[in-house]
Amino acid sequence: MSPLRWATGGLGLVMIGIGAWRIAVQPAPAEVWVWLAGAVVLHDAILAPLVLVVGLLLVGRRDRGLLRGAAIVAGSVLLVTLPLLLRPGAPPNPSALPLPYGRNLVIVLAAVAVTTGAVLLERRRRKRPDSDH
Repeated sequence: MSPLRWATGGLGLVMIGIGAWRIAVQPAPAEVWVWLAGAVVLHDAILAPLVLVVGLLLVGRRDRGLLRGAAIVAGSVLLVTLPLLLRPGAPPNPSALPLPYGRNLVIVLAAVAVTTGAVLLERRRRKRPDSDH
């Protein structure tokens, strides 16, 4: 194995240790462990199968790399934003949602879709033989 792999592996282990220590010194570490377990279940039961289904739907498409990238960006934005939007009641910290996140989520997802569509159209335009010459 290369020194870079050893260094990054060692750094990863150090970071895991720091994270475990920080969880252990929390006032209610059990709540953090429940949250982490929920995140693992969410990933394995919903996110991973959804990614596989999207990947299967894109098999054979010319622009599957671009479409996968757009799906990753949109999915990441949703994963970060939805917990704040779906949380019942007011946020415990008033600065957590100072802006209209629902509207902004729609704007960001639309920007991803429009940008992806524009790149797809430009790629297809470039591949088309030029009829003017």
